[in-house]
Amino acid sequence: MEVVLVNHTIYGVCQSKSNSRRLVTIAGKPRFIKSSSAIAFETAVKQQVPAKACLMEGDLGFHADIYYPTRRQDLDPSVVLDALQGLIYKNDRQIKKISSARYLDKHEPRVEFSVWKLEDYDEKGPTQNQLGQARPSATKESVSSEKS
Repeated sequence: MEVVLVNHTIYGVCQSKSNSRRLVTIAGKPRFIKSSSAIAFETAVKQQVPAKACLMEGDLGFHADIYYPTRRQDLDPSVVLDALQGLIYKNDRQIKKISSARYLDKHEPRVEFSVWKLEDYDEKGPTQNQLGQARPSATKESVSSEKS
């Protein structure tokens, strides 16, 4: 049984890590760094999420419901995962399962997230029995209809 250990809401517009980079020159070499909006969102996360006295250890699961003010933003919880390092868990490499959903809320953009300990995670992958239970089977009809 997996028990949710953290549930929290972060208010503000979640930034996409892939779309919030800027090119700068450092010591004569071009580098990509986070945009000022991504840095501001990370700061908001650190201000709104209280640090746990004991960081979560082991393999973790993560889910985020992300409410954007417009349809323009990409669904991307990676800035949240980065910002939670040192607050909830030691390193975001501990996250072994990620899910997220995208919603629209023009007046109150936010991220509602949960983190839990994975009790039965196997880094070698699921067994054949687990594969059949975890993923829908693809039939020839469903594959061809997805392409159209």
